[in-house]
Amino acid sequence: MQFEDRNILITGGSGALGRRVVERIEREGGRVTIVARAPVAGHHTLVGDLSTPQGLDSVAEQAGVRAWDILINIAGIQHFGPLEQQTPEHLLATYMVNLVAPARLAQAVLPGMKARKHGQIANVGSIFGSINFAHFASYSSAKAGMRALSQSLRRELAGTGVGITYVAPRAVATPFNSAKVDEYARLTGMAIDDPDPIADRIVAAIRSDRRDVYLGFPESLFVRLNALAPGLIDGALKSNDLKARALFAG
Repeated sequence: MQFEDRNILITGGSGALGRRVVERIEREGGRVTIVARAPVAGHHTLVGDLSTPQGLDSVAEQAGVRAWDILINIAGIQHFGPLEQQTPEHLLATYMVNLVAPARLAQAVLPGMKARKHGQIANVGSIFGSINFAHFASYSSAKAGMRALSQSLRRELAGTGVGITYVAPRAVATPFNSAKVDEYARLTGMAIDDPDPIADRIVAAIRSDRRDVYLGFPESLFVRLNALAPGLIDGALKSNDLKARALFAG
């Protein structure tokens, strides 16, 4: 879908990756509104906290009364470490932001899109949603749910004029990564991509109405292997999993 003169709602648009996506879309003439917890200078903003039911409901209600051409879900939060070390509050927020919010906002914008027989929802997930890494349990499972949500909606909306794009980057060099994630990457050789080309590819995928886009090699190959023979990926990741465990020992 072309962006010129389109009304576009984006979550995570004030973050390092999302900001780059917003800049590219605006350069192509898109009218962008950002969902954020506080007003974003120079941008139309729907204010609300996606990590709480009340905040998400507020954003969904605001979104539901406007006509949108494109919804882009980029917002995400992450816990790296043993699951039992994640606080209950952060565990709930992880699923709220990464999975519940994209579903709830899709509910809000879909009636208008279907009535106009025109629209697109783009969900930016993660390679971690297809290759479920140890020590990223809540993040990987939430992003796996986002991937399933995208596929389910695509089938549900067939013939309505509303398209679904799912883009799964691997790790991106932004403040989203904790110091321990960076250390894990150093120990294991995990690739971390520059955000600028990733933003380019996300925008290109949305513009071209792509269906499923997995970024990075060999990770994109591992996605297919994990679906067919997860035991092979278990073995391939075992050494790195042990290195990650050592970061949290003691």
